[in-house]
Amino acid sequence: MSRKYQAQIYVTLRPSVLDPAGVAVASGLKQLGYESVEGVRIGKYIELSLSAESEADAKTQLDRMCDQLLANPVIENYRFEIAELAASV
Repeated sequence: MSRKYQAQIYVTLRPSVLDPAGVAVASGLKQLGYESVEGVRIGKYIELSLSAESEADAKTQLDRMCDQLLANPVIENYRFEIAELAASV
């Protein structure tokens, strides 16, 4: 029987990859007087719902989605959190 899951996916640039958007935001924050800000990195946050036979199956699907479309594994890291949605009455 298929179950529904909610996933939160976080995609960030690998530490070795230059982040020009992060540099621009850090500069802007310093210009606004936030001198204590250091090391800004910009990423993506994605939420999605999916159906799967088990949590393990859902995680396998999410790994494939991230590798194939949601993240660029050459320059980005990703992680996700997953929770089973309560069954509707």
